[in-house]
Amino acid sequence: MDQRPSADGRKLLRIEVRNAETPIERKPNWIKTRAKMGPEYSELKSLVKREGLHTVCEEAGCPNIYECWEDREATFLIGGEQCTRRCDFCQIDTGKPDDLDRDEPRRVAESVQAMGLR
Repeated sequence: MDQRPSADGRKLLRIEVRNAETPIERKPNWIKTRAKMGPEYSELKSLVKREGLHTVCEEAGCPNIYECWEDREATFLIGGEQCTRRCDFCQIDTGKPDDLDRDEPRRVAESVQAMGLR
């Protein structure tokens, strides 16, 4: 097994080593879609930014964010912008989370109400 350290100096997980050995294939044109950033998406994006909130949708680089936010659906990342897990498919930063923001639950609740989320 390859013992190369990752960019941040930690030992790679087995799945990360295996994935690094697999070349990334170019996707066919028929599988690609255009992102549609409508008014609902823009409104949710500005509200999340204004309130200093973090969503799994944004932090993970989800390709479906435009569809979900246009339908007023979102998943919040509670406790900051970092995750303590290291899922290989996810783009959320991994690390030790910052201290909890005691005002975050109120901001999330008010934002969910303002967004009319489902």
